[in-house]
Amino acid sequence: MAWLPAAFWMVLIFIASTDLGGTRHTSRLIGPFFRWLIPGISQGALNAVHLAIRKSGHALGYAVLAGLIWRASRVGMVMSLGQWSWRHAGVALGFATFYAATDEWHQTFTATRDGSIADVVLDASGAALGLAMIWVWCAWQRKRLAADELARIP
Repeated sequence: MAWLPAAFWMVLIFIASTDLGGTRHTSRLIGPFFRWLIPGISQGALNAVHLAIRKSGHALGYAVLAGLIWRASRVGMVMSLGQWSWRHAGVALGFATFYAATDEWHQTFTATRDGSIADVVLDASGAALGLAMIWVWCAWQRKRLAADELARIP
């Protein structure tokens, strides 16, 4: 049950890797929105925004995936809220990167998509960034819990 959110997110990534997540389909949403938001936007600027949003989606998607894998790998272990585990982070990063590689390979079989090593690197970087954010959160939790314990000492 702990792995269900990660599996669900992987299915969403898989679907986004089909023609549905291709440039042709995402431009139908992003283009009109930015033309409404910035009526005089040039086609070149719109293309740049579209690319930035698509690549940010890669990083964000894999940041979330790594976090879900990290969370699932900890279930059943006796760990405090702010306890960090490099082993769990390594599992999450490795699994997310492996999934990114297989996802890019999957895109090579889709007529309107193509796989890219650069996107695997981007996805892995997003996963690492997501895990770094969790590490910061864990450090903050540890500090907060320590301050709470000190406040209880008479």
